[in-house]
Amino acid sequence: MHILIADSQAIMRRGLKEIMAEAIPGAHFSEAGSGDEVLSRLAKSETGLVVLDINMPGRSGLDLLRDIKRMHPRLPVVVISMQPEDQNALRCLRCGAAAYINKSSAPEELALATKKILTGSRYISPQLAEKLIERIDESPEKPPHELLSDREYEVMKMIASGSGLTEIAEKLHLSVKTISTYRARILEKMKMTTNAELIRYALKQALVD
Repeated sequence: MHILIADSQAIMRRGLKEIMAEAIPGAHFSEAGSGDEVLSRLAKSETGLVVLDINMPGRSGLDLLRDIKRMHPRLPVVVISMQPEDQNALRCLRCGAAAYINKSSAPEELALATKKILTGSRYISPQLAEKLIERIDESPEKPPHELLSDREYEVMKMIASGSGLTEIAEKLHLSVKTISTYRARILEKMKMTTNAELIRYALKQALVD
């Protein structure tokens, strides 16, 4: 089996490769450090599994995941991230990820998830399963950020991280006018009026570091 390890940091790719090599003896590996490189690698080789850092710089992680699943619908993708599972996991799973794993628990969980995924299943960590159960017991009223579309959510996080509209537009390959429209929708849906309110909310909800 050929496995593509996609992470912007070489040292992280090396560590993930060691974990996967132990979990799947005889596997072959390639690496990618950017979203464009991921798509290029997939176009050139028959890949059986992708381990993808959803927070690579530049291209939107969810956009990349959607592109992978559009071009290779049967290709399983394991998403890894430093972001808490309860904030990003559901969005990634809805976009087609076979699993979402926090990097802090990667060694043990990545091996376990991979073995399950290769049988044709999806993997949800015990921690995420517990949080989903908690949500069932909570009030049916959603928190404001869950009212946002995937694209609006990404733009909101970028604004909350301090990025300007021009910078966001460049990263997402969209016009500044389009990003400005997204910002207006975000503020309206979240019943806010300023970026400062967004930043305070995102920090309180642990949506950004």
